[in-house]
Amino acid sequence: MTTPAPAEVLTTRHADLKDLVTLLRDQQGRKVDVVAPPTALRAERGRLIISGTEPILTPTGVTSTDGVYRPTATCEKGIAEKLKINLPYLRKCRDEAIDLWDVNVNGWLDRVPRDHKFLIRGFRGSGGGPGIARALLSDSYKRVDHLDVLTAALDGVEQAGVPITIQGCDLTEQRMYVRVYSPAVQVLAPKLLEGYRSPFTGAEGAANPVVWAGFVITNSETGCGAAAITPRIVFQVCDNGHTITADSHRAVHLGGKLDEGVIDWSGQTHQKNLELITAKTTDAVRRFMTPAYVQKIVTTMEAKAGVPIVRPAETIHLVSQQLRFSDQQQDAILGHFIKGGDLTAGGVMHAVTSVAQTLTDADTAHEMESRALQALQHAARG
Repeated sequence: MTTPAPAEVLTTRHADLKDLVTLLRDQQGRKVDVVAPPTALRAERGRLIISGTEPILTPTGVTSTDGVYRPTATCEKGIAEKLKINLPYLRKCRDEAIDLWDVNVNGWLDRVPRDHKFLIRGFRGSGGGPGIARALLSDSYKRVDHLDVLTAALDGVEQAGVPITIQGCDLTEQRMYVRVYSPAVQVLAPKLLEGYRSPFTGAEGAANPVVWAGFVITNSETGCGAAAITPRIVFQVCDNGHTITADSHRAVHLGGKLDEGVIDWSGQTHQKNLELITAKTTDAVRRFMTPAYVQKIVTTMEAKAGVPIVRPAETIHLVSQQLRFSDQQQDAILGHFIKGGDLTAGGVMHAVTSVAQTLTDADTAHEMESRALQALQHAARG
């Protein structure tokens, strides 16, 4: 896969809020969204060529959106989906025969009906260089950008009146994640933590039985999921987080058909989207950031957490198979399980979430954390 130049930072992991906002503002100034028919798109040497679009007015002057765009892995997945090309095959072409990548993409673009249109989300290149194609999407996709989601969500938190702390922020090609908790909203879970110790510091759960209420703000600008506010609890002893995906509040990125050309988004429509996110966040905070909600989750965990694990390696292997964890992740979970010292199904759950903290890929980490409760259930069944 062709990668962006080092100066074009697209992602960050375990960032603080200030650094995330700085990065999002930089990206906001370089964004370009174009709705184009298949005839305006061509593949050349593994890159997308956009032609025939109108120039746009930017703070620095008139800028052409025609030109060369390097597709990210996320964009390449969108190309494969929209053109119905097998993705592993397309990636094999990129790695081993780039001319075949061009032939396949161009061949299937030629077969798309002329009245069909795509939304291409990109970044303009710096210093006159190629831009970045972030996503190839349906022209019904409704833009809800990270910076707007973040601002609206934090406004909703303020309106709810619950003090929060930002635990950490991630930005990937696919999504933004902002993890939030409130030290003011907590319960004690001595039963759930009595045999556990942090694999990071060795701190004992029995001496640090506090569980905080929290949530995670997520959004995708590239067609990889809705804007969402998902409840989350955080264990003080190790900073392990557990997301409760069943209770997520979502705002889907679907709207009416977009007109062809460079998109100038309606301020009124945009404001309505932000007001919806603010309202959903306020509702979510009032519902989930309460001791009663946290206690309900802790009680659910305690019902299965005490089941002893007699054959840890076998149990973790079975859990990993059920939840499709990789061999490397399985080995890491076993290591954290042993370091955690809690030889129960609850210890397996804690190991899954502590390993998630160590992963460099934020999308994989978030997915692993979201499966921790399933890991508890599978481990308890043996």
